Amino acid sequence: MPKQDESKENDSKPTTRRDFLRSAGNYTVASLSGAAMLLSDPKPAKANVTWAEHFQKNYRLMTDEEKKEAIDRLETRYSEEYGKKVIVDDAPSMEGVLFGYALNIQKCIGCRRCVKACVAENNQSRGDEQQIEWIRVLRMEKGNFTEAGRDQHGYPDAYGVQVGGNAYKPAGVVLEGQHYYEPEQVPEKDAFYFPMQCMQCEKPPCVKVCPVRTTYRDPDGIVVIDYNWCIGCRMCIGACPYWARRFNWGEPNLPKEEMNPNTHYLGNRPRMKGVVEKCSFCIQRTRKGRWTACVEVCPVGARKFGNLLDPNSEIRKVLANKKVFRLRADLNTYPKFFYFMD
Repeated sequence: MPKQDESKENDSKPTTRRDFLRSAGNYTVASLSGAAMLLSDPKPAKANVTWAEHFQKNYRLMTDEEKKEAIDRLETRYSEEYGKKVIVDDAPSMEGVLFGYALNIQKCIGCRRCVKACVAENNQSRGDEQQIEWIRVLRMEKGNFTEAGRDQHGYPDAYGVQVGGNAYKPAGVVLEGQHYYEPEQVPEKDAFYFPMQCMQCEKPPCVKVCPVRTTYRDPDGIVVIDYNWCIGCRMCIGACPYWARRFNWGEPNLPKEEMNPNTHYLGNRPRMKGVVEKCSFCIQRTRKGRWTACVEVCPVGARKFGNLLDPNSEIRKVLANKKVFRLRADLNTYPKFFYFMD
């Protein structure tokens, strides 16, 4: 009986890095020798790329040469998988930039165009059962907000605002409502819309709890994820008070014709089963001087984005002249995502 081709077997059932880490204690010298043989094969097979990623360092710990090799591997794999030239960017943080976001909740009409634009731009999984959306728009009945105050750093807050559950202050609003809806016409009478996404916290609790340090905060304020190092423990999901992170329970469904080929290693490159993902302020765009996809598509101009360190930026003018608050300021996460009213 002819011996089965091991490389073909690996191609049909590629092992993920998480599986490799969980079962590393069972690997023998023979297994490692087999991995070395795969790595030495010049053919850019998916199995070769997968095995190379098993031994890849955390992105922050790589040398520039190692980063280039990793990105070349990914570009080769994605280009073959999706049948188009895929670019995996690795643009670093820009000096003198701290990204911030502001959203006018009085203007938001609940059209959810921001959600759809984000899905298309950031290669999120499609389908009823596998759909992943980084932006969550809550539809609620109209209510009143408490007067905004200031925190110890001078930023505006609303201590009476809480996400879900029971209110922890006598005054305020509890953010409970429909997350997914398809209204015939917006805005709806007596409806109030409250979009939410990753707040890009200055002191992110998700970073503190990650056991493998796969998520971290970059100098420009964006909290990023190295998907290759995520082990799928989901501790970050439990730690996030803003419902901002999503977990891939199955293989993501990303049609080839809908795949955005302009990606970033720490942002919208295709993800895999068993990893967590979230909003990255469209890192593939913003580190090139562009707006986020949700800012560009908003039909009423409710979304503002810019450099918090630039006193002349639009977002700084919003913070200085509007009624502004941040969610869950009592947790001292210091979000760089603000809400404001005229």
